[in-house]
Amino acid sequence: MKYHELGKSGIIVSRLALGTWGLGGGSVWTDGDSDVEAATRLLEFAKTQGVNYIDTAPVYGTGVSEELLGAALKSAGLRKDFVLQTKCSLNWRGDGGNFHYERDGYTVNNDTSKAAVKKDVEDSLKRLQTDYIDSIIVHYVCKNWPVEETVEGLEELRKEGKIRAYGLSNSQPADLEAYQAAGEKYKTGGETVLANGLKSLPCGTSLVQEFFSLLSPFHGRDYFPVCSRYGTTFQVYGVLEEGFLTGPDFLNKEFRKTDIRSRIPWVAEDKKEGLLRYYKAMEPLCVKYGCSYAQLALAWALAQYDNMSLLVGARKTAKLEDSVKALELKLDAADIAFMEETVKDIQEEVLDK
Repeated sequence: MKYHELGKSGIIVSRLALGTWGLGGGSVWTDGDSDVEAATRLLEFAKTQGVNYIDTAPVYGTGVSEELLGAALKSAGLRKDFVLQTKCSLNWRGDGGNFHYERDGYTVNNDTSKAAVKKDVEDSLKRLQTDYIDSIIVHYVCKNWPVEETVEGLEELRKEGKIRAYGLSNSQPADLEAYQAAGEKYKTGGETVLANGLKSLPCGTSLVQEFFSLLSPFHGRDYFPVCSRYGTTFQVYGVLEEGFLTGPDFLNKEFRKTDIRSRIPWVAEDKKEGLLRYYKAMEPLCVKYGCSYAQLALAWALAQYDNMSLLVGARKTAKLEDSVKALELKLDAADIAFMEETVKDIQEEVLDK
């Protein structure tokens, strides 16, 4: 396993983070739900692979993902072995905010006010059965509340020892600029030492978590220069396109209308044809590198930016093991260019899943 610093936070994390959106189940995943035993097995296996970084969110299964992780971490005594990251701003409390979506009988609103952000963290601490969160991410940046108010809430949580670092998701480069500016006045405050001895540094925005894949690389590339300027880690999700970049057999799967995978572009026949051409062209590269199609796509992403964190969702140990092996691949520049040229005609500029 390879490790790096999360922004300038002093927190050392594995280059590959375990994403747990799928653990939440619900209507967006129609191929089975998870339980505490399954979550525990996954975490224990992640530890053997050197993965020390977990990502979740309150709305993954409307609390289910956090609850499963909390129970698994506590029952197996694994909390100290992982850097735990969750999110704020999306909640279903019904006490304000902007409408975001309705799903599984819940109305989820987006609220980046100071009060909402602090309440989100308190709720997550209870579900996760922990007294601190290593990294908290503003799940969806919102313009209805001043950035300064959101950052004030995050910095107060850091001073209280409830979080160690914070970042952004589903944002734009200008948002990182604004959050960095708002956090500047707190950088003279010195480090905070949590009750367990861990430290929290006043370092501003440590991470941005954004969608990025071979099939839609444009947003990430716009973001890289700004991240580089601030030393901010760029964490990618969606690199395997919910499975559509894991191999040609996946293209034959059918999903219910509520399943997130039924609503992304790659279910269209013309996109499938383009992906089949891509897989045919990638066969020699898989042989050359001795890798799977999924590993090839993950290695492509890692080659795009030096301060990259790879967020890979997994509910099965086999998938996680396959993903970890991608960290050892180093693709030739000519092969990277060939991969991009092969999918050029089916790439999408903007994806909102």
